[in-house]
Amino acid sequence: METTIKVASILGAEIRPYIEPLANLRIAIFKEWPYLYQGSLKYERVYLEKYARCPDSIVALAIAKEQIVGASTALPLVAAENDFRDAFQGSGYSADEVLYLGESVLQPQYRGLGMGHHFFDAREAHARSLGLRYSAFCAVDRARNDPRRPANARTLEPFWIQRGYVRHPEIKTTFDWREVGQTLESSNSLTFWIKEI
Repeated sequence: METTIKVASILGAEIRPYIEPLANLRIAIFKEWPYLYQGSLKYERVYLEKYARCPDSIVALAIAKEQIVGASTALPLVAAENDFRDAFQGSGYSADEVLYLGESVLQPQYRGLGMGHHFFDAREAHARSLGLRYSAFCAVDRARNDPRRPANARTLEPFWIQRGYVRHPEIKTTFDWREVGQTLESSNSLTFWIKEI
């Protein structure tokens, strides 16, 4: 297997030429556990355009064989969706001090090669360059006994803890999406993890 992966970071409007492959990658990866997201190109283009319009956004790309095989996004929380910003009201954290870490998606054959650290390193460095105090992301809440959980599913929580992130069960949001096998959207709970950088 080709294990040589190039990592490149792009900012703001530089993201625009990559929207289509990023959209396809998000749809493919988020279809997996635990998100079970049945995505659409129409929604993905709108979602990713938000990053292209924000001059302080970043996308860290993983490129192998001249193809994008992974990506990780971030933008200041004040530029993120209202659902994410609103979760911080009354939390003691100021939204204008937080870099919101969006998704990290990576094709399965390139996992286990250290890309997760590269993705976090790039985004945390970007937060520092913007003078932000915190980086934060949210993860979907799934019951331990969810019958859809694959037998070999593993949690990323030990990795996040190793990176210095702390789970904040008091800071939650909900987001609606259509899950695999569903015809209608359902509401999903997500909990934030925060690191002071």
